[in-house]
Amino acid sequence: MKILFALECANQPTNGTTASCIRFAKELEKKGHEVTIIGCDRIVGEKYHRYIGLPKYHFPVTDPLIVKGGFLVCRMIYKSLYEAIKGQDLVHVFLPFKLSNVCRLIAQEEGIPITTAFHIFPQNVTAAMHLAWSKIINGVLLYSFKRYLYNQIKYVHCPSPLAADIMKKHNFRNNEPRVISNGVIPFFHKIDVARPKEYEGRFIVCMSGRLVDEKRQDLIIKAVAKSKYNDKIQVILCGQGTNYKRYLKLAKRKLANPIKIQFCNAEELRKILNYMDLYIHASDYEIEGISCLEAISCGKVALISDHKYCATKDFAIDKEHCLFKHGSPKDLAKKIDYFIEHKDELKRLEVEYLEHSKKYALALQVDALEQMFFDAVKDFKEGKDLHSLHPRKKDKRLLRRIHRAAKKQEKNEAKSA
Repeated sequence: MKILFALECANQPTNGTTASCIRFAKELEKKGHEVTIIGCDRIVGEKYHRYIGLPKYHFPVTDPLIVKGGFLVCRMIYKSLYEAIKGQDLVHVFLPFKLSNVCRLIAQEEGIPITTAFHIFPQNVTAAMHLAWSKIINGVLLYSFKRYLYNQIKYVHCPSPLAADIMKKHNFRNNEPRVISNGVIPFFHKIDVARPKEYEGRFIVCMSGRLVDEKRQDLIIKAVAKSKYNDKIQVILCGQGTNYKRYLKLAKRKLANPIKIQFCNAEELRKILNYMDLYIHASDYEIEGISCLEAISCGKVALISDHKYCATKDFAIDKEHCLFKHGSPKDLAKKIDYFIEHKDELKRLEVEYLEHSKKYALALQVDALEQMFFDAVKDFKEGKDLHSLHPRKKDKRLLRRIHRAAKKQEKNEAKSA
């Protein structure tokens, strides 16, 4: 089957959705499918071998902050989009933004089935504006996601039960959510790694992810500052983002030992995950939490936020000691101190987490995603997809706009040539 993945921030390694996109593409190719990815042409790291880049949209003033945050917006080059979509057997879009909606409209015009994913909470957007607390704004945003994209696509990949529950709770009635973990690649596994000499005698806590408000790395720094063992704890943050300088300043004031903040490639991250003592996932809003899966796959205990919008809490085995009260550095410090004082319990749980992680292996998840694609193609042939059952007049208007914009781009291209 020929499949097109559409994701604005594809090939941006700081983003969990990007990691999921690339990993699923590679696994599907191993199963004999041909997967093409279309996204922004700003490439960081190794480029996917079948990649179509669209020009990045540059926002005045705020552009560097948006890039650091791991989100990108593409300019729509309609000729490239039509060429990419024609001849595909299925199109899968990841986020409820413009690229996905344009790909949906073109795919439906070309008679190609389409699927999507629920990879983002409204709070992932509003947290960047410090408005994640607003039920009204988040509700409006979720409703707009539904109206803009999900109302016309039946099959939705949900990385966690929480994502599927939110869709049901907010009346995504016509959709069929499929709970499929983003999975963890075999690369992340338990290995013997020598601890750096500079950390000898220290208890190492680590978190991996973008350095942004919603991930709440500040809680880790504040909790370690409140710990009885501040002078014995080493904090490592793996990632990059807008809060880099802020966390450095906060750590300098609060921590007894200098914090280490760095963006890691996969090999560096695996080493850190294997020699650290405790993984902390402090995020308030998390659709799943691949970074936490990577840590438990290396046989490490995860201490996770109990926030109602943090799906990662489902990974916790010992709810009493492996969950902390969200937003509370005091409770997090208490849980860290518990594991420092109960090393035997930590070692026992490491064995359980390693075994628990096996059911999230990527190879198992890709089979379920492949089946969703087959079901979408079958429904499309039988006229049971949402676009066939509930066609919208406004989609015709949107397509006319796309056609006008495409002709205008062709004229401008001809003039410049």
